[in-house]
Amino acid sequence: MNKQVQEIARNCNKIPERYIRKQDEEYGGGHVTNNTDASSLPIAQIPVIDFSLLTSLSPVELDSLKSAITTWGCFQAINHGINSSFLEKVHEITRLFFKLPAGEKRKYLREENDVEGYGNDMVLSDHQTLDWTDRLYLTALPRDQRRLQFWPQSPSHFREVLDEYSSKVELINEIVLKALARSLHLGEDCFLNQYGTTAKMQARFNYYPPCPWPEKVLGVKAHADGSAITVLLQDKEVEGLDILKDNQWFRVPIVHDALTINVGDQIEVMSNGIFKSPVHRVSVNSHNERMTVAMFCMPQTEKDIGPVEGLITEETPRLYKNVTFTLDFFFKNYQQGRRAIDACKI
Repeated sequence: MNKQVQEIARNCNKIPERYIRKQDEEYGGGHVTNNTDASSLPIAQIPVIDFSLLTSLSPVELDSLKSAITTWGCFQAINHGINSSFLEKVHEITRLFFKLPAGEKRKYLREENDVEGYGNDMVLSDHQTLDWTDRLYLTALPRDQRRLQFWPQSPSHFREVLDEYSSKVELINEIVLKALARSLHLGEDCFLNQYGTTAKMQARFNYYPPCPWPEKVLGVKAHADGSAITVLLQDKEVEGLDILKDNQWFRVPIVHDALTINVGDQIEVMSNGIFKSPVHRVSVNSHNERMTVAMFCMPQTEKDIGPVEGLITEETPRLYKNVTFTLDFFFKNYQQGRRAIDACKI
């Protein structure tokens, strides 16, 4: 098991070689501009969408959603139905967990070849660049698949808050998937119908320690998510999420009490490439720690997904095979610097 990054950062007079980023791992399919200095990146003009209007039949908000996802692959959701005081509880349990003594956190260490639990990167090769982050990765849904030995008992309200947050995000996921379908003039359940009966949700609590040489490391390497939908609760003050558009990196701003929602590879497959799963990464700060919570919503892993039949025509032929997305499939591609979706293309 690697030493935790939080421990490395505490007395960091030299970055361990395994964490130093390699330029040839950057995404972009060609020359990617402004690779290193995140603070000087242009700000991403990601649309802010009034989530409460997505359940109405307002074509204006649906068009805004479609435009946001086809342009940026994500949007900032306001009026999403989760109040500020509850979001503060999610921030609080994240902060309190990562402030626990190292020995207390180690009670929840993941096993060597398993993603679930507390720790950092799974090491799959000697040449792998490691992320400058510690994380707590938990199965939130379905409830009968929760491995509660990894769910912290301190802070005492951690389990209760995560359980309630999972239910709230589950509703958000359903609304987004229905709205995306309606924006393409499809039956609103056409994406949800590929979910089967045991949809999964993974929670990932992320801690990014400060680094004296932030240009040399990445909190998370460039990647696109293997989910259908990802719901990110950003840090309240410290930016760090960067998104790749037109071979250029942009920094994603913090919008007070908004949830940053992006589509993942599974929606790119289901929409036959109309909706693009955005490539993104996490930059770190030289002075400030950063904490976020990502919720990954995905269909059951034992069921194939594929492009919706109504989107396949002579003008728009099928671009993707029917595939089964598993965490194992996604992480093996991720740690080798490849996009999982490339393995799905016809």
